[in-house]
Amino acid sequence: MHHRIVIAPDSFKGTLSAQDAALAIAAGWRAERPHDELLLVPQADGGEGTLDTIAQAVPEAQWRTALVSGPLVAHVSPDERGTTRHGTTRRSANVHQARWLMLPHHHAVIELAECCGLTLLPLGADDHPTFAPLTASSRGVGEAIAAALDAGARQITLALGGSASTDAGLGALNALGLRTLDATGLELEPGGGALEHLRAIDASSLRAAPPLGMRLLTDTTAVLCGPNGAARVFAPQKGATAKQVTLLDRGLARAAELAGGDAHLTPGSGAAGGTAWGFARYWGARIRSGAEAVAELTGLDEALDGADLVITGEGRFDETSRAGKVVGALAERAAAVGTPVAVIAGQVDAAAGDSAFDAALLSLSVLACSTDAAQQRPEHWLTEAGAALARTTQFRPTTTP
Repeated sequence: MHHRIVIAPDSFKGTLSAQDAALAIAAGWRAERPHDELLLVPQADGGEGTLDTIAQAVPEAQWRTALVSGPLVAHVSPDERGTTRHGTTRRSANVHQARWLMLPHHHAVIELAECCGLTLLPLGADDHPTFAPLTASSRGVGEAIAAALDAGARQITLALGGSASTDAGLGALNALGLRTLDATGLELEPGGGALEHLRAIDASSLRAAPPLGMRLLTDTTAVLCGPNGAARVFAPQKGATAKQVTLLDRGLARAAELAGGDAHLTPGSGAAGGTAWGFARYWGARIRSGAEAVAELTGLDEALDGADLVITGEGRFDETSRAGKVVGALAERAAAVGTPVAVIAGQVDAAAGDSAFDAALLSLSVLACSTDAAQQRPEHWLTEAGAALARTTQFRPTTTP
């Protein structure tokens, strides 16, 4: 009997795009069950790979580029601080061309990970990113936003995720004219580590939001600060020690106190080191689940209709996978229509092994016998995983009237 299989993974961060991951899984499945119908519907949640997924789903999308600062914006000397004018670019340790999309009706889509994400940090001697939890800045994404506005964007969707910084998005807003000042009236150094010295926020020269507004695609429900805030939930993944997490959280709370309002309490405001909060507070941006928005763009619900199995996946399956990321959001959609789910992950956190949803769970690290082996040949092991699922999946019997 032939079956209909939906293959809808997220990207495997730093190794494969969602499209390439879907193709590899499909190749494995097809080798074992060549007559099944396979629907490839790559997904994203606002993190790395969101632009590529949207570009595939919207044929009219046009690729653009902008010269932006990477996550390591160089410190400026005291005589330079306070003199940066709107539209200029601070010196950066890694200025680069960042891609963005212009959709029909002057709708720009920008991905923070393309501008100042973790993958843009310089590599150390061990080929791993050199983290900068206190000094990494979101400024680059603000520069990309400025470029989109200059190109005529009337609406902006900002995909958040994969950030290297925890600066409440104030670095991005600095690039758009916002000033963050210390007790002497000088502009703060870049990065979340300086926010504990924040004494004033001057929005008088902040560039206006696009006329049709901004939408923020998030992959988390974390708030800005506190026990479930950006620093405590995500800063350790960006290299922060326990002491640095406390310092960063204190700085985020300071920013919220000075800015006023309650945007810092909104679920998702902690996305991308609090960048969601910055644009929600100062541009009135709307926070939306990235996984939900991309699912709509790619027609995921239509693909799930009548499917016998949906295969999804991501680089690492852990407790955060259920909180706004592709895997959790897709499992909820599949459960609503009674479609079984299988998850392929590069690594599976032992604490998250017992999934909160009913799904088969396959680890590439286990399949390859080591994490390094899985990362060195991700396409091969995803193909092997697809084949393994094809061999072992027990489909529900169909009933005939």
